[in-house]
Amino acid sequence: MRDASAGSDLNWRTWGQGPAQVLALHCGLGQGGMWREVAEALADRTTLRAPDLPGHGKSPPFPDGEDVHDAACDALRPHLTDGIHLAGHSFGATLALRLALEAPDRIASLTLIEPVFFAAAPDSALKRDHKAAEKDLYRECDAGNLLQGARLFNRLWGGGVPWDSFPERVQQGMARQMPFVCATEPALWQDRAGMLEQDGLERITCPVTLLRGSDTVPIIAEVHRGLMDRLPQAREKTVAGAGHMVLLSHPDAVTETLRGACAASCASSL
Repeated sequence: MRDASAGSDLNWRTWGQGPAQVLALHCGLGQGGMWREVAEALADRTTLRAPDLPGHGKSPPFPDGEDVHDAACDALRPHLTDGIHLAGHSFGATLALRLALEAPDRIASLTLIEPVFFAAAPDSALKRDHKAAEKDLYRECDAGNLLQGARLFNRLWGGGVPWDSFPERVQQGMARQMPFVCATEPALWQDRAGMLEQDGLERITCPVTLLRGSDTVPIIAEVHRGLMDRLPQAREKTVAGAGHMVLLSHPDAVTETLRGACAASCASSL
């Protein structure tokens, strides 16, 4: 259901009245309602709150001149509580990771679904090739060719869905969001926030699950590998047949992962 009293400018949705408190963060170009199916399946166990991130859904736009990753984290920090479970998909997963890094003692568990934190991936030909492909879409957007930038974005992240299969209004909507995609580059590729600094990720000692689709964009497996090398209690789960949008295509897998994270936290506190 819609939460109109969340105490911030963001638009929030809240589901369930269970004891486990979950903050769930959607992907770039998404909205909080993407968590509905997962949240409803866990309603007896969790109280799950999902915002529309700044610049998405019904939330206000990003502040002018402010880094999008910084602005999103600024909006979310007041909603962290002791013992909270953080979950995020794609861009949202990178926000969840940063929030956990800043306050590791407050986090009960961390569920990262296909985090697009490219800086964490070890250097490889695969990483360099993916960066070159993303640079192509950045160049199109910088030149004002937002529709072509959106086409290239869909080629990378659209899971094989042909661009021409989208109605024109969907294509235009994606094109309007391309400036946001380009604005994530300093945080996701350059690690502007310093999340990879020495001895940082090692402070996150809560259970961490990295969830990805077996058929996702290859760079994601490399991002997972880089993070698992440093997060003390990290494990990876792969969802057979899923692509990058596993939250929508395979919500049962996400539900089971979150259910396990919340159950393990409750058991450890007894």
